[in-house]
Amino acid sequence: MKVLLYTEGLKVIGVSGLGKAIKHQMKALELENIPYTTDINDTYDIAHINTYFLKSYFFSKKLKKRGVKIVYHAHSTEEDYRDGFIFGHLTSKFFKWWIIKCYKVGDIIVTPTEYSKKILQSYKGLENKKIVAISNGLELDFFKPDKSYKEAFHKRYNYKKTDKIIVGIGIYSRRKGIVDFVELAKRLKEYQFIWFGSSPLAAATPDVKKALKEAKDLPNIKFPGHVPRELIREALGGCDLYLFPTYEETEGIPIIEACAMETNTIVRDIPIFNYLTDGVNVYKAKDIDEFEKKTKMFLNGELKSVSKGARDIAKNFDIKTVGKKLKEVYLEVLKK
Repeated sequence: MKVLLYTEGLKVIGVSGLGKAIKHQMKALELENIPYTTDINDTYDIAHINTYFLKSYFFSKKLKKRGVKIVYHAHSTEEDYRDGFIFGHLTSKFFKWWIIKCYKVGDIIVTPTEYSKKILQSYKGLENKKIVAISNGLELDFFKPDKSYKEAFHKRYNYKKTDKIIVGIGIYSRRKGIVDFVELAKRLKEYQFIWFGSSPLAAATPDVKKALKEAKDLPNIKFPGHVPRELIREALGGCDLYLFPTYEETEGIPIIEACAMETNTIVRDIPIFNYLTDGVNVYKAKDIDEFEKKTKMFLNGELKSVSKGARDIAKNFDIKTVGKKLKEVYLEVLKK
């Protein structure tokens, strides 16, 4: 059994969450000793398709005709596309039609969570397809707390020892909650805010562009852009609080990384995070006012730390288990 891991435009999407997921797939297969290739001209029995672009669709159709088994990875849904970029609302129905067309090519569809699986099963055209939920996972051995991160983080971004620092992670997208993050920086001038990640501003919605323009005048917010995962680890290990004000996710790997780092976190109270318990391993907020209230309460010592309960959550997403689950899917698809 040999697998083709196919991702169209990897150089472009390599810095995104999808790019991270592809790297995790490679690591997961290596841990299970599953031979794989990224060369389409190589020999393989199964094609694991990760993208829904035009070339990906026609390539997967071509492979299907040749008798190659297809595992189509559903990383996206209409729901997480709609508020991602400019014209998202106008084009979301077409996007939904297109991804259904792509995913249907798969002999088996893989998606990161039971939540995204339920969404896909509600789509007309996919209701009878075999869909398996497998996390994109994380390297638990890499994301481990270390007391040295705090000092390194403060030094790298010129923070004072007395500064209370709040971290955000994601692309420049309304869906990721960056508009709310900037608004919180405006409201809570006594704290320092820093947002990691970026994406082309040309694709951002007007409210995101406006928020980022206004942020230039705020002395308490920084935007380092895309950074290596070592610096994300350092930030999660060195900050006082991580905020994840996202409105929709198919999984949301940063929250799992934060849990692994035992970072105290406030997430938006949305269905994808039902496996997290408010006041046990994270805190949850329904809207920006509640994010503001709980941020102040936590940093003022009125809410207890939930960091120890967070690490236990992350253990369920260890990449070592991802490889085993993918292997089961590959063996099943070969029998079809």
